[in-house]
Amino acid sequence: MTALWLLPAIPVIISAAILLLPERMTKAVSLVGATVQFLAIILLTLCFLSERSDGDQSVFLFQQRIEWFSSWKIGLHFGVDGISIAMILLTAAVVTAGILVSWNLKQQQKEFFILLQLLAAGAYGFFISLDIFTMFCFLEIAVIPKYMLIGIWGSGKKTYSANKLALMLMSGSALILVGILFMYYQLPVESRSFDFITMAAHPLPLNIQLVIFPFIFIGFGIFTAIFPFHTWVPDGHSSAPTAGSMFLAGISMKLGGFGCLRVATTLMPEAAQYYSIPIVVIAAIAILYGAFATMMQTDLKYINAYSSISHCGFVLLGIGFLNHSGINGAVFQMVSHGLMTALFFAVIGMIYERTHTRKVSEMSGLMKSVPFISAIMFIAGLCSLGLPGLSGFPAEMTVFMGGWARSETVYRVVTIAACMSIVITAVYILRAIGTVMMGPIKNNSFAVLDKAAWNEKWAALILVTGILIMGILPYLLYSLVNPATGEIIKKLSKG
Repeated sequence: MTALWLLPAIPVIISAAILLLPERMTKAVSLVGATVQFLAIILLTLCFLSERSDGDQSVFLFQQRIEWFSSWKIGLHFGVDGISIAMILLTAAVVTAGILVSWNLKQQQKEFFILLQLLAAGAYGFFISLDIFTMFCFLEIAVIPKYMLIGIWGSGKKTYSANKLALMLMSGSALILVGILFMYYQLPVESRSFDFITMAAHPLPLNIQLVIFPFIFIGFGIFTAIFPFHTWVPDGHSSAPTAGSMFLAGISMKLGGFGCLRVATTLMPEAAQYYSIPIVVIAAIAILYGAFATMMQTDLKYINAYSSISHCGFVLLGIGFLNHSGINGAVFQMVSHGLMTALFFAVIGMIYERTHTRKVSEMSGLMKSVPFISAIMFIAGLCSLGLPGLSGFPAEMTVFMGGWARSETVYRVVTIAACMSIVITAVYILRAIGTVMMGPIKNNSFAVLDKAAWNEKWAALILVTGILIMGILPYLLYSLVNPATGEIIKKLSKG
């Protein structure tokens, strides 16, 4: 499969089918469509690896251009490298698992699953776009469905959370738009284009890069919970429905990290080097702040939300190191965190459906009544604290190696600070899981709970499989993304 335009088009087609077909077919159509999409992406990955093994060393494969606004040099330019492939594989896994977890949804099924498909379309289009303006448009497509998912199907302070999320993400979008328009008009008139490859071939002067870089990096950084613009994360995640939380943490926060790497760092390498120290310092603050803040939480969703701030700090930390190991680690962490946090939110949703509480203090001994769900929660938690054999270990270790490879004192200090977060993570993860799963059953109504249903088991197994493959065979992901990160390093060395 090399028709990349089908990746964002298939979810739109599925949405149209859901809209036209009877409501009783909504879930089946969504699942079949997501499964077909997943299989198509696996086929795309195999084709990509085959092209590479046959000697095609082009930076981006399967490129396609469709004219859009010729006067502004805006087009639908699609192409993939190893990083793009990793991100769309992650998206397919989380979307499929999210649909399975939402199988028992009763309220407004059509609207819910259509919005999930539109979120998927935005993510797929974003990860494969080689036109910066088109990439921005796909980024925006993913904002409104999030707002509606929280506002309609959310819980708690859902209106406040939806408004806060939308306003903060749109603020980030505004910064990105200012940045990319600034970049466009700084190019020579004859070379003006939003095309990524054209922009990369015409690097901007350093003084211009220094002005534009903060707009784009902070704009995308807001999507990935950069400190101190992270406050939308705990409210948005805690109020969203389970599939919404899975997508927000598993995919949406990766849009920001991908944008920081693809657009800001690659197109403005000299500015990236200039701002490297502020980036790693802010990332280290986010890692430690998120970890300490998580220790104070008593709600399972808030625990996972605040820990996401900490874990996404590793993405920015790896990017800020600006070396091969650091950037590889950033990509590894995006994939690992996407799988891990989606799994955690899925398990929290399963527990809430049965106990109607997310308070840690109100639960205990659930391993006796829901052993499968408990086992999955242990896997998610151990992955979060970086247990060897699970995806969190190679991701964080690769980031640490990138930091230690920098000989400057400040990089060594922030690396040590980031390492300290592992101990804090172990404390809050083991305490939360131990309280909820171990010990005697305090509430008699929790003694007999519904076992995991088929859809819940499949959702968990999809994500656990990804975590185990990455944890046990990390070289598979390394061989996929390493050539692409190598190209970024070449840009940085020229800068």
